[in-house]
Amino acid sequence: MEARSTLQSTVASNSDLRSSERHFYLWMAGVFVLVAFGGFTPTYWAPVASGTFHGPPILHIHGALLFSWTLFYFMQTAWIASGHTPTHRAWGLAGIALFSVMMCSILVAQITVMRLNDARGFGDAGRRFAAVALCGLPVLIGFFSLAIANVRRAETHKRLMYLIMVGFMHPAIARVALTLFAPPGAQGPPPVFVAVPPGLIADLLIVVAMIYDWRTRGRPHHVYVYGGLTLLADQLLTVPVSATQTWMSIARFLEGLAG
Repeated sequence: MEARSTLQSTVASNSDLRSSERHFYLWMAGVFVLVAFGGFTPTYWAPVASGTFHGPPILHIHGALLFSWTLFYFMQTAWIASGHTPTHRAWGLAGIALFSVMMCSILVAQITVMRLNDARGFGDAGRRFAAVALCGLPVLIGFFSLAIANVRRAETHKRLMYLIMVGFMHPAIARVALTLFAPPGAQGPPPVFVAVPPGLIADLLIVVAMIYDWRTRGRPHHVYVYGGLTLLADQLLTVPVSATQTWMSIARFLEGLAG
């Protein structure tokens, strides 16, 4: 009887932990939505609403895909939190398709922005700053590939997806920082190093998840440890990489793909 009672207690404890985790990730998904929409309000949503935003159509397409992905992540997390795991899995292929198209839109948008900066006389500065987004693409694609490969391992899968969302928060936070701290009359792309502090702020979202793991499981999950270090390395190494002739050659090659 004592062994049976202990087993029941363990099962109940594990069930409570799973329920707590589901709601933690749902709350964090809500945070991602707020950061994504709030971060782009000064430079995108407000100008669009007032009719003062001027940019090529690809920027609107890219924005729609990015915000759709953020809402999709929230929806998928909500399905899990409410116990509708089969529904979550049924939408998986749609998520793969959306992510793939979104990655392509990032590449096309960055090529377009580089060409616009070149036409305005900021060619090299634009190519260097494009490294902030383009150097992060392989990392995010790698995380997503691993998440798909581990779709049957829920603990690994959900943390990899969380890391992807943290990566997407970087530009939203950077927009706020640039709006608040850009010098008056500044023109053209900023230096690459200004993207580092917003990236570090975004990384704090990983620290939040690691603390949650520590409190509930006794230690942070290895996905957060190694994945967080990978994101950090990408953010820091982008600065010296963007200043190399190799990167400038890659940027010019990508820019030339547009004709």
